[in-house]
Amino acid sequence: MVKWYKDEKTDNDIVISSRIRLARNIKEYPFSINLSDADAVKMVDDVKNAMLPKDDFIVMDVNELSSVDKLALMEHHIISPEVLNSFAISSVLMKKDESMSIMINEEDHVRMQAIFPGEDLSGAWDAMCEIDDEIESKVDYAFDKDFGYLTSCPTNTGTGLRASYMLHLPLLQKTGQIKDIVYAIGKFGMTIRGIYGEGTEPYGGIYQVSNQVTMGKSESEIMSILKTVTEQVKERERKLIEHLIETRRIEFEDSIYRAYGILSNARKISGKEATALLSDLRLGYVSGIVGLQKPKDNIYCIMMNIQVGSLQKKEGKELEGEERDVCRAEYLRSMF
Repeated sequence: MVKWYKDEKTDNDIVISSRIRLARNIKEYPFSINLSDADAVKMVDDVKNAMLPKDDFIVMDVNELSSVDKLALMEHHIISPEVLNSFAISSVLMKKDESMSIMINEEDHVRMQAIFPGEDLSGAWDAMCEIDDEIESKVDYAFDKDFGYLTSCPTNTGTGLRASYMLHLPLLQKTGQIKDIVYAIGKFGMTIRGIYGEGTEPYGGIYQVSNQVTMGKSESEIMSILKTVTEQVKERERKLIEHLIETRRIEFEDSIYRAYGILSNARKISGKEATALLSDLRLGYVSGIVGLQKPKDNIYCIMMNIQVGSLQKKEGKELEGEERDVCRAEYLRSMF
């Protein structure tokens, strides 16, 4: 089964992936912040039983995972950064291709998401609805006829929907114009966050564009606005690419070929440098300015795999400092 991030759609355009996330709570239990351990165990079991048997899903008890495993899952967008240091009784159900996952007893009782490669928000929405309906057929969600789905954080109350696109916007980042974008799309109830959501850094020029408000608009309205805003953001990035090719083509080509040379030959390299070089190289492929042979895996897949947790999981051991940089370079050479 091919992982979603290995699909060629993740490397074909500015949009890397489309994500639908739903927040839900079970009516008979207090919100997670007030949930006793005994109720947490029962609630987690209720949601698991609502989903199982599902042959294409893997079930993991978060507290039984090593710190390396949890970090790798976060880097692959399966669990949230908040789960890394949490001691709450929780589980995660993950589809084998990693396109769908369900966090149980995070900020809300149920946080489920679908991630599809490329620009396919409709596909992610349809897949998410199927899982949501299946769970709701077996448990009672906390729902109010006036407010909608009730959640721990008021900003998620209503539809409980966070729809997002993951975009590669290196030139908007380098020119500082990303700040103007943040301000402009805020007027439409949208926001731009870092690669792993709120409060995280935009590694390699990668950002998430998503809705801020979940109440007062229907799911279809939220997704429609997101699509419109994303088209405008993409157009801004494309114009910068065109301008760069017209005015500084040699410099542009040189940065891409240098990135390829370092990535395919380095003997040690930091995660920050490697991610920046991969970003430059991806920009070269998307813009069509170079005809270099592509690496064995997609650029975004490689970006995830060179992060600390994923690299250590691949090596089967914890790595320190220079040892990690050496292993990262070995992995990159194998890709190129």
